[in-house]
Amino acid sequence: MGYQIVFSDIDGTLLNGKHRILDSTIYAIEQLEKKGIPLVPVTARGPFCVDPIFERYGLHCPMICYSGAAIIDAKGQIVQALGLSKQVAGEVIDFLEAHPWPCVWNVYTMDQWIVKDRKHPQVAMEEAIVEVDATEGTLDLVREEDVIGKVLCMCEERDTDEIEAGLRQAFPKLSIVRSSDILIEIMDRGISKGRGIRTFCEKQGISLADTVGFGDHYNDVDMLETVGMPFLMENAPGELKKRIKNVTLSNEDGGIYDGLFRLGLLEEPFYRA
Repeated sequence: MGYQIVFSDIDGTLLNGKHRILDSTIYAIEQLEKKGIPLVPVTARGPFCVDPIFERYGLHCPMICYSGAAIIDAKGQIVQALGLSKQVAGEVIDFLEAHPWPCVWNVYTMDQWIVKDRKHPQVAMEEAIVEVDATEGTLDLVREEDVIGKVLCMCEERDTDEIEAGLRQAFPKLSIVRSSDILIEIMDRGISKGRGIRTFCEKQGISLADTVGFGDHYNDVDMLETVGMPFLMENAPGELKKRIKNVTLSNEDGGIYDGLFRLGLLEEPFYRA
């Protein structure tokens, strides 16, 4: 039947280093829309951290958030919301605080971003990137009806390996994955971008063989190994290029456009005015 849907990570993939979508990528999305092929973001971000991107570029499409835990349809309705219990999130926070690592925890629900220290430089940097303000407080701010999509550990690059290993040993049943050199995502058991894509495609009646995916980091591997046609961005870590052989251009050089054009999904080439 041909490719029916394109999945894309956001940071480092859909967005360039200035956290904007390239003109060539916008052109590619518009060409896909004419064919009835949606581009669906698959991200570790929460839904409210994706909304500013949609608003800036006038995008109206589904999204898969919290690395597969949450699925939101094109009308903004929640299709799936999986997550950690408040108790487990508290245990993860206690574990991080019991160690001397200079890190800061973040708790995300479907509509809240709670941090212990909003003045922390990494929190301020994340606020600037996602264009959303965090709320300083404790786990007590989480309502009983809330679903905790993830706990995020912001740390120093020199400590990432040790913290990730420690979390995996302490919480072997949780999904723990690195989304950058300084970010570790902690989610409920079995949560992954690949699982989110499989659930999405099952609900839409789409074969995985008819899907395309773009990603750039370790938390994208499962997604890229799930879709029918994976593309790894050139800006990805070298280790991943040994695992995912199909490499497109970087997020600065039009990697999404390049991949889609090579697949023949774009009728006309992009010309910068």
